[in-house]
Formats: sequence, C-alpha cells, structure tokens
Amino acid sequence: MPRTRPPSMADVAAEAGVSHQTVSRVLNGHAYVRDDTRERVLAAIRALGYRPNQAARTLATSRSATVGIVTTGTTHYGPASTVLAIEEAARAGGYFVSIAALDSREPGAAAAVLDQLITQGVDGIVVVAPLVDVARLVDEVSPRIPVVVVAARRDAPEDSPVRYVAVDQRAGSVRATTHLADLGHERIAHIEGPTGWFDAIERSRGFSDAIDRAGVQGTIVPAQGWSARHGYEVGVRLAEDVGRGRITAVFAGNDYLALGATRALWERGIRVPEDVSIAGFDDIDGSGFLVPSLTTVRQPFARLGAAAVRGLIEAWDGAEASDGATIEPEVVVRESTVPPRG
Repeated sequence: MPRTRPPSMADVAAEAGVSHQTVSRVLNGHAYVRDDTRERVLAAIRALGYRPNQAARTLATSRSATVGIVTTGTTHYGPASTVLAIEEAARAGGYFVSIAALDSREPGAAAAVLDQLITQGVDGIVVVAPLVDVARLVDEVSPRIPVVVVAARRDAPEDSPVRYVAVDQRAGSVRATTHLADLGHERIAHIEGPTGWFDAIERSRGFSDAIDRAGVQGTIVPAQGWSARHGYEVGVRLAEDVGRGRITAVFAGNDYLALGATRALWERGIRVPEDVSIAGFDDIDGSGFLVPSLTTVRQPFARLGAAAVRGLIEAWDGAEASDGATIEPEVVVRESTVPPRG
C-alpha cells in the first residue's frame, strides 16, 4: 500500500530499531552515539527518504541550517571522497549544503571564499584542506562563524579558532608497513606522495616510524604526483633493486601509485606478489578486484564526514571538541602481499 504521508522521525526510529531520542541525536550530530548505531539510523533515513522539517528547525535555532564546504577543486580520490562524505553527512542531518572552490593560493584567497559563503548565509564552514599552503591560508583568517578544517595536520596553531578533523594518516601507514614487516620483509620501499600534501607527509612519517620499530631496512622514493603514471615512473626506478632482491616489498602512498608501480614491474618480468609484495592506501573502488587484489589502507570517509559536521554542531553549541576528531583507518589485507620468497 503506498505511503500517504511523508516519513516521520518515529518511522526512522522504528526502521533502525532505536529510540526517537537516538534519531534526534544523530540528526543533531551529537558525539555520544555509537558508530554502528549512527550508521543504522543514517541507513534508515536513506531507505525511507526522511527529510527533517527545516522550517521548524530554523525557527527553533535561529540558524539557516546551511553548511558551506570549501574545496581546492582537486579530483584526487581522498579529497573528492571527503567532500562527498561531508555533503552526505550534512544532508542526512537535515542541513543544506553550499560548495565553493578555492582556486587560488594567493594571500587573501581563503578570506574571500569564506566571505562568499558567509554572505550566502551559511551557519558554518568545512574546509577540505589537503595541501599545506591551503591550511596556512586559513590560518590568516579570523572567521566570524564556526570553521572546521579537514587536514591531517600536526602544526595547527594552538590559539586557532578553527577545529580540525582528520583520518589518522600516520597510523594507517604504520599499520600497512608493520603488516609487511610482520610477513618477514626486511627491505621495504615507500613510494612517497607529492610534496606539500599533509597526507603524503604523514604517510611517509608513519612508514619511517614503523621501519624503525621493526628494525628493518627502509627506502623512501618520492613520486611527483598521485597518479598511476607517477607510480609507473617510480616503478621503473625500483625495478633493478626489486629484481635483484634488494627490495622485497613496496608500500605506495596511494592505490594509484601502487597500480602504476605494479605495471612497470610486470613489464620487466617482476610478478606481484611472487617476486615483490605491494600495498597501497585509500582502498579505491575496484582495488579488491584487481589481479592480484590489492592490500591497502581503507579510509572511513563516512565517519570523517560525520565528524566534520559534528565539529560544527559542537561549535554552535559552545561545546569542547569531541574525542572523535581523529578517525582511525584499517588495513585491508588481500592477495598482493605475501611472505618473501626463500
């Protein structure tokens, strides 16, 4: 029988098997909701097509219920997936979304794009800042509304009014490198992402930390970008050392670099994983269907998006930042990593 009325919060609660109050907490971004419960509620919202009453919320809170998102315009997998996750989390929470691209690194550029969004009446802004120089542009701004920056940054000014959320890139790198060492690899190379990217910096740092802890040999080889072509170029440079057994495993800064390196090695008769193990980072769509399937680090983008929106809500409420501002990734072990030969 067709539904004769729009779905209500009570319908969402019944669908998710939770209380009305729990649905309200999820919609309002409260930190004290278990991740699995939050996912059940969001799944029920999507399944039912529930939409909160924006007019009522605006009257009750004196806010426009609109969130601004600032991007750098990059189509790279991590930042693009982060923007989509923030947008989904905002919309699931009943917020409208306005997106603006920061297309300049000149002084004052960040202030201009934030002012553009503020003029549109947004209540808060999330800045996806994977690049060091973008984050430093935001440092120059004294925002008039809450701002959350998504960046794996260690040097954020202590007196900054903005809040930071991020996936722990270093931890993911440590786990991937440790996985290779635990398999018995004692000579591991890291294909490092391009300079100026927080993710590349933290993944390289994690690799070095894990190598030191494991007491194995590590080599860092920089790539000039994030693409498979850049990975191929590095793979060509690594081929001789891999062929002679001086490197038995490679941890690439992202999955595309891993794909390119795998191709370069294959063209030179070096097989993955028989001759060398390769791991990546990001768990891009399709990485589990490659031949061999790719061991990688999975970033929980949905949780990252929810954390960014929750950071805005906490700022609106005058609350301290919650402990969930740093999201832990996980290693997904597949066919491309095995113990070394011999």
